[in-house]
Amino acid sequence: MTETRHASCAGLELDIQLACDDAQGIPKPEIIAGWACAALAGEREQSELSIRVVGAEEGKALNLEYRGKDYPTNVLSFPAEIPAYVELPLLGDIVICASVVAAEAAGQGKSLDAHWAHLVVHGVLHLLGYDHTENTQAELMEARERTILAGLGFADPYTPAD
Repeated sequence: MTETRHASCAGLELDIQLACDDAQGIPKPEIIAGWACAALAGEREQSELSIRVVGAEEGKALNLEYRGKDYPTNVLSFPAEIPAYVELPLLGDIVICASVVAAEAAGQGKSLDAHWAHLVVHGVLHLLGYDHTENTQAELMEARERTILAGLGFADPYTPAD
C-alpha cells in the first residue's frame, strides 16, 4: 500500500509517496521539502516534483528497467519530459530506496539524515540537468552538493566519516 504525503515551501509543491514496508528512519515530508527547496534555490521560482520512497524489490526492478543494473540503488531521477513551449512547473520524479539509504549511511558512518539530505539534493540536481558522467560534470555537481549541504548544516558527503 502506498501512502502519499504533501509538503511545500518557497515555490515547491512536493508529493512524497511512501511505498515501502518500513517507514522508520524516513524523514518527515516538511524536512524533505526543505532539502529539496535548498537544492532549487536560485534555479527555479516554481517547481512541482514527486519523491517515491521504495523498498529494495521495487528499487531493484526500477534500476534494472531504466539503467540495466540488477540491484537496488539509492536514488533514481526522472526529469519531466515537457516540450519547451509548454510552461509547467513540473520538474520530475525521484525514487529513493529507503533500505539502501539506511545501509549506506551505516556503512559510511554518516547520520541517516545527512545521507537522506544528500540523496534528495543529488536527485533534485539531476532533475535540474546536473550530471556526473564526465569528470568536469561530476566536479560541478559535487561542488554544488557540498555548498547546498553545508548551508543545511551537513558535512561534505564525499569526505569519508572518521
